[in-house]
Amino acid sequence: MTEFQEKLRQQHEESMHRELEVLLGTASKPEAEISRKDFDGFKKLFHRFLQVKGPSVEWTKINRPPEDSIQPYEKIRAKGLPDNITASLNKLAVVKLNGGLGTSMGCKGPKSLISVRNENTFLDLTVQQIEHLNKTYNASVPLVLMNSFNTDEDTNKILQKYKHHQVNIHTFNQSRYPRINKESLLPIAKSMTLGGDNAEAWYPPGHGDIYASFYNSGLLDKLIAEGKEYIFVSNIDNLGATVDLFILHHLMSQPADKRCEFIMEVTDKTRADVKGGTLIHYEDHLRLLEIAQVPKAHVDEFKSVTKFKIFNTNNLWISLPAMKRLQEKNSMDLEIIVNPKTLDGGLNVIQLETAVGAAIKSFNNAMGVNVPRSRFLPVKTSSDLLLVMSNLYSMDAGSLTMSKKREFPTTPHVKLGSSFTKVQEFLARFENIPDMLELDHLTVSGDVTFGKNVSLKGTVIIIANHGDRIDIPAGAMLENKIVSGNLRILDH
Repeated sequence: MTEFQEKLRQQHEESMHRELEVLLGTASKPEAEISRKDFDGFKKLFHRFLQVKGPSVEWTKINRPPEDSIQPYEKIRAKGLPDNITASLNKLAVVKLNGGLGTSMGCKGPKSLISVRNENTFLDLTVQQIEHLNKTYNASVPLVLMNSFNTDEDTNKILQKYKHHQVNIHTFNQSRYPRINKESLLPIAKSMTLGGDNAEAWYPPGHGDIYASFYNSGLLDKLIAEGKEYIFVSNIDNLGATVDLFILHHLMSQPADKRCEFIMEVTDKTRADVKGGTLIHYEDHLRLLEIAQVPKAHVDEFKSVTKFKIFNTNNLWISLPAMKRLQEKNSMDLEIIVNPKTLDGGLNVIQLETAVGAAIKSFNNAMGVNVPRSRFLPVKTSSDLLLVMSNLYSMDAGSLTMSKKREFPTTPHVKLGSSFTKVQEFLARFENIPDMLELDHLTVSGDVTFGKNVSLKGTVIIIANHGDRIDIPAGAMLENKIVSGNLRILDH
């Protein structure tokens, strides 16, 4: 850095610290204590943000991971299970990332409260899975939810209904960081309140925040005191992320001096996953490479299915003692993701975020496990929702598995147009969910509705042009068909 740049950086940092102190002065005492911890984390991130310019990786130093650093799941499964898997389960806690809202699917409140199957929400399915595990193996695996200030209140109201389930549920809150004005690099918040003019002033800083907020909440120490050694972390909207006993046993059976402190589940990339983060070997460590870190000239190379064959499912197994050690030493150097946003009034802001998987480089004996695609079943859109609601999957104790009646294990490619984006609209367009057991590809665009007991097979494309409407009649069987034009079915 030149002397001028260094002075400028110091100025930015001093101004930021001053503004944060002013904000803390507007909070009540208990709130200020929590926020001060949050701001400590934010200051560290802001400090690093000011020092780092340009991409955080040098493209020429990137290598493919060594063969033994990513194990095939079959190899781990082949080891079998010990007679007493309960002992291993009792050293595990399940953490679900529950900070997101359902806004992208047109729903208010936490995403985890959207119904996905037979009136069951993401949260219901998670509780059922863990309760089933605890009952089957007479174990006590707790569920931990990482909420954000956006989801905490609504989630806690709902948790009452699981009181009589055989699952201990804990929650803790992700940090609350201030959005910063892109030009001035100062917070846009006027006070610590969340509502009114301040509604857009705050953000939860990505799931990489789990390390600091879990530690700050006291829950990390509490779980270690209860004899827990590992957590299994995943996104609450990934319905494939169930506790895998074989991976758990693999972790528990390592010799003490070679204990694997971090496992990232990866799976083979398809054309649909080109933006997913991948594992690379960089400066003698396994490292997560996200698309945001890739220099523009190499984005196409990053997306290629041939060079980077796998991507991160965000199903992670992490050692609790290692997490505590790294957090206390402040030695988790997570790459910063700079996320630019434009607010409703047109103001340009940036939010500084980190990803939970980026910490893989800091843990000892970290490895990837290449798992079957079935462990990655995220519901991000109504197209995903159609798949998980259909007869392609059968549900057992909260877990979804591909139906035995489907002859090939691949998931159909479904693209529903903008008329289906919001869950309410999506549900209104289906009298019931079509039979999709033999479907390969479905594209629907425009004003389309489906009658009862429709069956879709092969490749089906339905396009209603602007101003037209297509009602697929009850009982229709479409196999390798393109439907276009106008078809109205009205009650007589």
